[in-house]
Amino acid sequence: YEQGTLDIKNGEFVGYTTMVVALSLIFVGVKSFRDQYAQGTISFGKGFLVGILITLVASVMYALAWEISFHRMSPDYVNKMAQEYVTKLKEKGATEAELKEMDEQYQVYKTNFPIRFGVTLIEIFPVGVIISLITAGLLRRKGFLDAQENVNSKSA
Repeated sequence: YEQGTLDIKNGEFVGYTTMVVALSLIFVGVKSFRDQYAQGTISFGKGFLVGILITLVASVMYALAWEISFHRMSPDYVNKMAQEYVTKLKEKGATEAELKEMDEQYQVYKTNFPIRFGVTLIEIFPVGVIISLITAGLLRRKGFLDAQENVNSKSA
């Protein structure tokens, strides 16, 4: 970020792409649970629950990593992000009142850990929910990526 590779314009794309790649491990976790602890079958509800639990752990880790990054690696990031949004709002004809309100929101975000932590959780959690839904839907189907021992026993 400090060297200019990541910026406000491409950071959102890189961030959500990274989330999807990291949260794809939900699929691995649910499949592993299904194959090792659920005798090779899993209901949609159980698969979704396992996925959500993985999502919760990943979301908290993500929010903690953001806090470390926020304080150690890029303490000026929020100011730069606010400046970028002010520029965009001005281009769209925002009033002084709207600009002041946005600035107040950024000040709260910058100085209030619970709000910042919550906002960060809200960024990643919906992505995990979507991946958990897809994973639960796929892995509940009989014959979908059977465990290796199940595949070997069918061919014998």
